[in-house]
Amino acid sequence: MQQQFNRAHNGVRAIGERGNSLLKTTFKALRNVSLCPWSIGRITAAALVLLHFDHNRTT
Repeated sequence: MQQQFNRAHNGVRAIGERGNSLLKTTFKALRNVSLCPWSIGRITAAALVLLHFDHNRTT
């Protein structure tokens, strides 16, 4: 039971870490941000929109 949970958790975490890595390598300004978490969230959301636009993804 625990191994199944760990596999599922690792799979979800891997997707998030890949996305985080892609954002940080594409937008160098996101590497060393020291703002409040709400501001970082808004900046990251805007960067994600730009990244989707750059890769022609609409969903």
